[in-house]
Amino acid sequence: MQFFRPNNKLALNIFETTKTDTTAFTKLKLKIGGNFTQDFQALSHSNNATPVIVDGVNSNQLISLTNGFNRAMANFNIDVQLADGVRMNLTLYLSTRHHEDTWVKGGYVQFDKLPFLKSEVIDNIMKNFTIRVGDYEVDYGDQHFRRSDGGNAIFNPFVENYIMDEFATEVGGEIYYHHKSGLLAMIGVTNGELDPTVLASTQKDSATGKLNVYDPAFHGKIGFDKQFNQEVRFRITGSFYIDKSAASNSLFFGDRTGSHYFFVMENTVATSDGNAWSGRYNPQFSEQVVTYMINPFLKYKGLEIFGTYEMSKGRMITEPDMRTATQYAVDLIYRFTAQKENFWFGGRFNSVKAELPLNPNDISINRFVGSIGWFLTNNIMIKGEYVNQVYNNFPTTDIRSSGKFNGMMFEAVVGF
Repeated sequence: MQFFRPNNKLALNIFETTKTDTTAFTKLKLKIGGNFTQDFQALSHSNNATPVIVDGVNSNQLISLTNGFNRAMANFNIDVQLADGVRMNLTLYLSTRHHEDTWVKGGYVQFDKLPFLKSEVIDNIMKNFTIRVGDYEVDYGDQHFRRSDGGNAIFNPFVENYIMDEFATEVGGEIYYHHKSGLLAMIGVTNGELDPTVLASTQKDSATGKLNVYDPAFHGKIGFDKQFNQEVRFRITGSFYIDKSAASNSLFFGDRTGSHYFFVMENTVATSDGNAWSGRYNPQFSEQVVTYMINPFLKYKGLEIFGTYEMSKGRMITEPDMRTATQYAVDLIYRFTAQKENFWFGGRFNSVKAELPLNPNDISINRFVGSIGWFLTNNIMIKGEYVNQVYNNFPTTDIRSSGKFNGMMFEAVVGF
């Protein structure tokens, strides 16, 4: 495939596809790929929430956990080289925690060349530009290139994603500019919805007092990414995403696969698919969201440092005022041996501070993770981690009040 990010170890620390053209186009080519994960969980949890009785059941009582295997997750990837510099992707979720049956994640066409225009001027311009259109994974921030996506967990040195997980597939387009100096920029526009609709709203926006409207969402990125020599690479990007009004924006709640921490901090009536995002925090910015992210990345020999600082504001349609949520995280990874880097150990600290709806006090969630792993081949990895997550300042009537979970996770991953 041309201008392609592989589904295995070869794509570690690849973010957006580059303008390096190393594959000659000869004819239409089809590539079938897949991803598979199997987890073993040994986690425990506790809380100190005030009992809340609903239909005779305490909804703040935590479900009992035991050690065991979680549901396997699998993705199916179809990539087609349609023409010189024109590639299509279609990704399906075959089995996930949230969807046990097959669902389409999304699909897009990527243009790195426009041969059908038969223009030398356009050909020269496209040496620095990439265009993507379709129902695609929104390129907000850099963390989504390192997260687990159902069965696709081969780029993640840890088992789970961030506490506040930024991921959504939306209908729209992106234009990228790449410069040989390492400068990069992107601007994109989408419909702002995971589940598009053509039905007019019947709900009133509490901020305007008028019927809700569905504005387009805008996102963008600017940064610098350069391999200075064989040992040193530095990248830093700043991103934004803005949606002024939506039917149901899901930038922080768009994952249709689910958390890899099963049932932590869930109550006794929880189900695997109905409560699929265990251990994460959704700020509920479904009506309006304005968010910014900064991501520095440094690699020196086998040492990697990846950071995130995120500042978000948003609200639900029933809220007249915006609330805030802030997240930061630091990954410290060391890969060895030299050249091959098939083994690693590392740690992550992830913290969220946010305002709950109708709650005057800020809550916070802190997570520490330690990880070790091994690439048996470019397509097979195994990893294990210890995780400890603590919930602070939640209302006593919230199941997360004085909550915490900790323990071990083990995961086997295949990607091809």
